[in-house]
Amino acid sequence: MRNPTRVNTLAEPYVTDEIFTGLPPAPYQSALYAVKAAPATRLLWDGDVVDLGDRHFEVIHTPGHSPGGIALWEAATGVLFSGDIVYDGELIEDTYHSNAADYYRSMVRLYDLPVRVVHGGHFESYGRERHREIIGNWLKEKEQ
Repeated sequence: MRNPTRVNTLAEPYVTDEIFTGLPPAPYQSALYAVKAAPATRLLWDGDVVDLGDRHFEVIHTPGHSPGGIALWEAATGVLFSGDIVYDGELIEDTYHSNAADYYRSMVRLYDLPVRVVHGGHFESYGRERHREIIGNWLKEKEQ
């Protein structure tokens, strides 16, 4: 993103002065919140591989929580960086930018990955058994 703002990073309407227990020195205003952008070198697409030299992560498009969500999967080690689609806590699937059908398809896609460890966007990391439990329970709840 060349010019990240509260709106195009989906921080709006969540980032407000009220969510902070302490603020930087005045004149801080959450309305001016922005992430300093790193220059983009290319776009990532489902199936692309991020080559870090001795590690290779496949990009898995995981829309549902948000339209452009991705997970990064390293098949050689069983490591999954899942982002916001799945983590060991209450899943947020009902925001204004969420899509229930996409969320379901993404969860089905991630269920059978032979993960060893999942590093979610929130909370503690967890292993394969917990991964299948979280997604399995979520899918059962949606199928009822």
